[in-house]
Amino acid sequence: MAKKENLTVKTDDQLTTELADLKREAFNLRFQSATNQLEKPSRVKEVRRTIARIKTIQTQRARASAEA
Repeated sequence: MAKKENLTVKTDDQLTTELADLKREAFNLRFQSATNQLEKPSRVKEVRRTIARIKTIQTQRARASAEA
């Protein structure tokens, strides 16, 4: 699981890349879940929350740059 502290030190490009990777992983996890091949069901929740954390950080940065 990605901690908030680890995500805040990453650049915008790194966050975008990680977000794309996590979205791809979430897609694959959904298919594994549908076919009952999911090894770690908790990973779905973890990935979903990490995606939300990244999007939150990106929104905060966008607002901060818009205000400046």
